[in-house]
Amino acid sequence: MKKYLVTFIYLFFMSLPVLAITDSGLEHMNMDWWKNFNDEYLIQNLLKVYENNYDLKNAALKIQANEQVAKMQFAQELPFVTFSADISRDLKAARQQFGEMQIPTYSQNNFYFPITAGYEIDIWGKNRLKTKSKKQQLEIAKQAQRATYISLTSSFVSDYFNLIKTDKLLEIQKELVETQKKVLSMTKSKFEIGLAPVTEVLYQDKILSTLKEEENNYMKTQEVLTNNLKVYLADFNDNVKRTPFEKVVVLENIPQKIDTEIIEKRPDYLQEEANIKRIGFDVKVAKKEFLPSFTIFGQIGLNAYTLSTLCKSPSQFFTAGILPSFDLFSGGKKLAMLKMQKYRYEEALNNYQKIYLNAANEINSSLVDYKTTNKNYIESQEKFSKECKIYYLAKEKRNIGSSSNLNVLNEKEIYLSTQKELVVNKINTILSTISLYKATGGVDLYKLNATKSRL
Repeated sequence: MKKYLVTFIYLFFMSLPVLAITDSGLEHMNMDWWKNFNDEYLIQNLLKVYENNYDLKNAALKIQANEQVAKMQFAQELPFVTFSADISRDLKAARQQFGEMQIPTYSQNNFYFPITAGYEIDIWGKNRLKTKSKKQQLEIAKQAQRATYISLTSSFVSDYFNLIKTDKLLEIQKELVETQKKVLSMTKSKFEIGLAPVTEVLYQDKILSTLKEEENNYMKTQEVLTNNLKVYLADFNDNVKRTPFEKVVVLENIPQKIDTEIIEKRPDYLQEEANIKRIGFDVKVAKKEFLPSFTIFGQIGLNAYTLSTLCKSPSQFFTAGILPSFDLFSGGKKLAMLKMQKYRYEEALNNYQKIYLNAANEINSSLVDYKTTNKNYIESQEKFSKECKIYYLAKEKRNIGSSSNLNVLNEKEIYLSTQKELVVNKINTILSTISLYKATGGVDLYKLNATKSRL
């Protein structure tokens, strides 16, 4: 009896495949890349986003859920063993008759303790293919999680630098408003002594109103961006710490050309690649559904009518066998399933090509945007440098009496407006760098290999 049991279990569990599942972590944040900006507050905020953000938590939960789906499918490759006891008492009436003999009324106990085991022999590899399909579904979920990390961190950092830009623009705008107030005051003084027309006073007052409107818009943008960042951080009780504009670093030596191979590292590309493999496995499964299946089954246990004989040899039993199964007619369901999977496979191939083209276009557009904003930033630096000299000369002229305070204030306004352009172009250069990072699939731009075919 024991020999049969050991042999049965050994045949079921020998040579079974193993399902390996890996986990994702902080590496998707790509902290080494963000450290290039030399911003301590940025790193602290990103770590807080990693710990608190609900979108990232949900992405991790989806991975865990898909891992369980893969494990559930893997369980179909393993044998099953069940125990289902039956303890009952039969009360029979005198209804059973065998020829002239009638069985009288009787009662008896039934004690049935079987261990049932079964295993579908995966001759055609159908169950293995199903498990491979679920593992590809898990890979799709992992790439979706990676895409969430890239998109969310890029959006957060973009809002972070936009907030720094808005802080600086608001600071400059307040100075512009104060300067324009002085211009308006001087213009009114000139009007009162007959040196300026009333239209000039109205014009300067109109400019002041426009500058105040811009100041209000900057304040609104500042508050909106701050609240957006607090949502990312999942914390409305603390202010968003950020570095001042003057310490913001513009990354240099960003590659001007990028290998086409970088597309193959994007999460959307890898998702579709895994999807093609998944549907390919499903097509093979649909084909193998036309083949017969074979199940090994067995049962071992005790069956007695009295407790006194339950553990004795006559009450022990063991059965085993092979159960073949083949569908003679299914109404065309299996053929329809096979055709459907083939259509899905062709659709996945089309999406695969489409994603490649869209990725190439996105990277090209990001490169063009980066090059343009970088050029504009360089031009604005030169423009601002010239305006600084002009503003300095205006103050020198005033000091020697060859220019008025009003002329100096007018030059100051031009100087401040040029500074605003510099601020905008500087941050736009950083934002275009972030867009390029996102377009390349969250790859450290300094580690790109620009040696083969180019985009």
